[in-house]
Amino acid sequence: MAGHETHYTLPRAEFEKPVKMLIVVAPYYKDIADNLVTGAAAEIEAAGGTFEIVEVPGALEVPTAIAIADRTSNFDGYVALGCVIRGETTHYDTVCNDSSRAIQLMGLQGLCIGNGILTVENRKQAEVRADTADQNKGGGAAAAALHLIALTRKWGAQTKGIGFKAPTGAYQVAGTDNGSTSV
Repeated sequence: MAGHETHYTLPRAEFEKPVKMLIVVAPYYKDIADNLVTGAAAEIEAAGGTFEIVEVPGALEVPTAIAIADRTSNFDGYVALGCVIRGETTHYDTVCNDSSRAIQLMGLQGLCIGNGILTVENRKQAEVRADTADQNKGGGAAAAALHLIALTRKWGAQTKGIGFKAPTGAYQVAGTDNGSTSV
């Protein structure tokens, strides 16, 4: 069964300064969500971090809560948790695609997010993936966010290096200096 193959897992991210994370969970399937949170919390604590947990009604609200937190709080990263089980309608596809796309877009804008929203065909698949003694997808999502935070801290601390960086004030907008643009 493909779900039980051995995968390479990166070593746990290490930090000089502790991380502060937000776990955003949609507890629609409460027992599955609780297992995901348990795995995520254990991973964050093992890396020496702290976290807060906030619940939202469903998987579609997870990205919105992360966006609100990013605008109004000071978290280093986020863990998105929930579970979407295929039903009889196309609502499953909408929820899976839209929540994943929103999380990915925020990640591309620089947010450190581990996506642990399960998208499964049935409850049994969700139970296996959420189980901390089995696939532990909550812990995996937290680990992904922690690795992104580590990269952000590594590269964000660099003030010199390779690549073009324009000197401060080197550009003027057209029209601010008798209609010309200077470099």
